[in-house]
Amino acid sequence: MAVATAAAILAALGGALWLAARRFVGSGVQRLRRGGDPGLMHGKTVLITGANSGLGRATAAELLRLGARVIMGCRDRARAEEAAGQLRRELCQAAECGPEPGVGGAGELVVRELDLASLRSVRAFCQEMLQEEPRLDVLINNAGIFQCPYMKTEDGFEMQFGVNHLGHFLLTNLLLGLLKSSAPSRIVVVSSKLYKYGDINFDDLNSEQSYNKSFCYSRSKLANILFTRELARRLEGTNVTVNVLHPGIVQTNLGRHIHIPLLVKPLFNLVSWAFFKTPVEGAQTSIYLASSPEVEGVSGRYFGDCKEEELLPKAMDESVARKLWDISEVMVGILK
Repeated sequence: MAVATAAAILAALGGALWLAARRFVGSGVQRLRRGGDPGLMHGKTVLITGANSGLGRATAAELLRLGARVIMGCRDRARAEEAAGQLRRELCQAAECGPEPGVGGAGELVVRELDLASLRSVRAFCQEMLQEEPRLDVLINNAGIFQCPYMKTEDGFEMQFGVNHLGHFLLTNLLLGLLKSSAPSRIVVVSSKLYKYGDINFDDLNSEQSYNKSFCYSRSKLANILFTRELARRLEGTNVTVNVLHPGIVQTNLGRHIHIPLLVKPLFNLVSWAFFKTPVEGAQTSIYLASSPEVEGVSGRYFGDCKEEELLPKAMDESVARKLWDISEVMVGILK
């Protein structure tokens, strides 16, 4: 038994190392995308939700390197300030610059408090943005919560639907005027391939009749796509584009609510190292949609690995998208 177990572990290790080697070789194209012109985003202001860790942090770092003024919209201000300090130091070290922000060709970094589980916080954040920011060139709806136990937002919404969809829905709508006045501008929505396992149940959007954390996450990600497509339709002719993406499977803290047995954790960590993307690799499509001239004027599309992908029919249902939009307006208080 012991010999068989050892052999299985060695086989798993060998397989993981082989796959890891393939992963690092195969990801070269993704890494090449980071070599963009350092001045590409100069003069542009970018807002990224959930920018203090994971995909958001990696996206912020690259857009900052490209010269953008990056606003980090984060729930925990202390953690966001810490992440911002680290980003500034990393960029200065890479550019061999001094300690002052904005030197070495990099952009400016600003931290603002934003809790997407609170419509009150979203409104206060947007009021501050409209008062203090003369322009907004790119909005990246990146923040999210993944498969958490059943809990509710400050306003009584199921947490995953409330944060992943409704919080961003209100945020985007309140900032549309600023985006339009800054046109050409872009909105980037981070969804997930797991949208395929979700459905929009208009009779129980708040999951009060039944709750399955995996299904509810998938439903919120399907809502992201339906929202993007309906918003693209409403923005036609405004020179404001909106696109949605899936980042792939990425090594982030998004899965903090997932329980992994202690004995399985070492193997899981090995598998995630071999199979999962790093945050930098996972952020490439967000960076691409936010900055690349290749997608200038492109709107209402779904992307993965920096290229357009097809959607399932349920993610392209225009009647469901319009109904979800109308109900979301009422839920967040845009319409009474």
